[in-house]
Amino acid sequence: MSSLVDKLTAPEVRPKVVAACVDLVDREVDAKGGISGFAVKAGYKVIKTLKPGFVAQVVDTLLPEFAAAMQPIYDREGTVGADGFVRYLQGHQAEVADALLGVTDARAQHAKNATVKKTYEKLRPAAKDNVSAAVPNLASTLRPFL
Repeated sequence: MSSLVDKLTAPEVRPKVVAACVDLVDREVDAKGGISGFAVKAGYKVIKTLKPGFVAQVVDTLLPEFAAAMQPIYDREGTVGADGFVRYLQGHQAEVADALLGVTDARAQHAKNATVKKTYEKLRPAAKDNVSAAVPNLASTLRPFL
């Protein structure tokens, strides 16, 4: 069985995974409502305005780290195939969110752009709930590439 990193970052697949994940982020942000949704949308807009293409660049840069963070889950659950891995992700959102946020937290600590860092710090308290809620859609997004 190929590693999750190998599957998601293969040269012919990686651009498709990045585009699918950027679309997922756009849809997840757009679907947010209420006061917390307003904050998420505002922060996202700031980032997209300051650096067009930044989201795709970040997804592309972090894709190997995100895949590596999910590798232990894939090793455990992917043995029964892609469907088993996807079902596991959908049923264990908090575990997946913790793995993914571990990557972004480490990166945010070393961010050089003060505005990006400050925006991340403002959004981080709600991030686990937001990422957890997005995991079922992430699982569906990744399914074609497994």
